[in-house]
Amino acid sequence: MEKTKIVLVSYHNSLPFLYGLQHSDYITEHCDIITEYPSKGARMLVNGECDIALVPVGVIPQLKISYIVSKFCIGAEGRVRSVLLASQVPLEMITKIYLDYQSATSVKLVKILARHHWNINPEFIDSSPGYEQQIKGTTAGVIIGDRCFQYVDYKYRYDLAEEWINFTGYPFVFAAWLSLKPVKAELKKELNDALEYGISNIDNVIQEYKYKFAFNPNFNAREYYTKNISYYLNEGKSRGMSTFIKYVSMEDRAVADLAMRELYAQK
Repeated sequence: MEKTKIVLVSYHNSLPFLYGLQHSDYITEHCDIITEYPSKGARMLVNGECDIALVPVGVIPQLKISYIVSKFCIGAEGRVRSVLLASQVPLEMITKIYLDYQSATSVKLVKILARHHWNINPEFIDSSPGYEQQIKGTTAGVIIGDRCFQYVDYKYRYDLAEEWINFTGYPFVFAAWLSLKPVKAELKKELNDALEYGISNIDNVIQEYKYKFAFNPNFNAREYYTKNISYYLNEGKSRGMSTFIKYVSMEDRAVADLAMRELYAQK
């Protein structure tokens, strides 16, 4: 029997999910569990390389059809601490921003905040590994995931979840569990049971994966899992996600319109 392929994010924020999946007899028997950074996991889902994935919500407008298969997510109702705009100068002095190559959602989020909340117009630069060292002068950079706790020598650290909440009044959802086709009821129930088991046993999660935190003295696992990440996809987060998707669609149309104007100008 071919197993269902499940992809989740390879960051500290998804370890409670990983713990739950790995401690579910049903999931371990019927599914293969894969961990990848967010944008890679999204590509795998789009390309049909997996069946269910914890996907950055910024890619949802690109999907012709998708199904949310879980009542859980990676979200924040305040400071998230692991999605940042790092800079050595305040917002109004930033001229360039490196975009984190590992995440589509944070890239779209920082562009929306820049245009509609901060009222700045920096040059956005696609990044590659090691770009964190280029964040200096008036050049800032988006940093996501575990690296936010490693790179701490920046004078200004703007928490993008907190900035979104200040802008819209809604919580933010970074990633949701999606499939491109309906999931059988039994699998959906077992998936949700496994995820709930993980987030309900944070002490066990911390103990099991403590080796992952050992080399990062700035990471407080208990505080992060109980105060920064919010895992339930409640009504407030659903509204926040819908609002974000509307802004993403609006930004994508603006980019497309600009490209068409430039094309016609060349003729």
